[in-house]
Amino acid sequence: MDGTHIPKREESIDQRDSEDEPELDAGIYARTSSPSQKSKYSIDEQINRCWEQCEAAGWSVEYVFFDKAESGRDVDRPQFQKMLEQAEGGRIDVVIFWKLDRFCRSLADLVRIEDKLRSWDVGLQSVTEYIDTTSPVGRFNFRNLASAAELESDLTSQRVQIGMYGLAKDHKWPNDHPPLGYEKNSDGRLEVNDEEASLVQWIFRIYLEERSMPQVAYLLNEKDLTTKKGERWCRQSVRTVLSNELYIGEYELADFNEYVEEYQIVSEYLFEAVVKTRYRFQSASNEMDPRRKKSKSEKILGHFKTMVERGDG
Repeated sequence: MDGTHIPKREESIDQRDSEDEPELDAGIYARTSSPSQKSKYSIDEQINRCWEQCEAAGWSVEYVFFDKAESGRDVDRPQFQKMLEQAEGGRIDVVIFWKLDRFCRSLADLVRIEDKLRSWDVGLQSVTEYIDTTSPVGRFNFRNLASAAELESDLTSQRVQIGMYGLAKDHKWPNDHPPLGYEKNSDGRLEVNDEEASLVQWIFRIYLEERSMPQVAYLLNEKDLTTKKGERWCRQSVRTVLSNELYIGEYELADFNEYVEEYQIVSEYLFEAVVKTRYRFQSASNEMDPRRKKSKSEKILGHFKTMVERGDG
């Protein structure tokens, strides 16, 4: 019954007696994140709890959707998307789920999805949390939740910026993956790795000789040398090295830019020579030599003239 139409259960006496109440068509959504999920989180248990809630509310269960072994951080789950399709098509009036982390982990995603559902006149309800947009009070509470989520997101972004600026002032590296030529010490600052620094300098020098990033990558691979991540070299990885201004001591993080002498590996003269060479070759590749342009146009015109003289046109 994976995302398909569900036969109605037999109505209880209480449900038959309350036919004056409008009956909503419900779609149940359930999810597990791993095949070995504990029993209280199982698909069957989630569906049963949701179905009981629907019966108590006098709703008719029309569809059941469930995704097995799918992450809650990703809303591009197969059955989740089918559920949204049915909602948009007007086949269900309310989506019900057992717990928010079974529906989606991100409050930002939840707010965005609820906005879509509301535009389709579809409600949203959680069995275990106070999320219920099928009533005016529930919609009011959800809007408060959405506002709180937006505020928390803004505050988190602000805290990240403040934290990054604090790192930048101390010339610290923001992650555990420094560029080729450096190691991150216990204080969070960079230290030059002499062996890798020699390789960086060699890459700059050999590029000036070869004037070809693919050729530099080929030579590195021929020597069985790898990138910082242990991968084979390619044109892009060579470009990353040649364009990194940290190698001339230019440290930049969170709009903070400062020269740090101990971070410099390559001389400004060598770096600028590489920049000029790259720019010259890039310009040459984007624009055909005028003599070649003229030669090509003359060839085309000559061919056209021959066709006219033969009467082929």
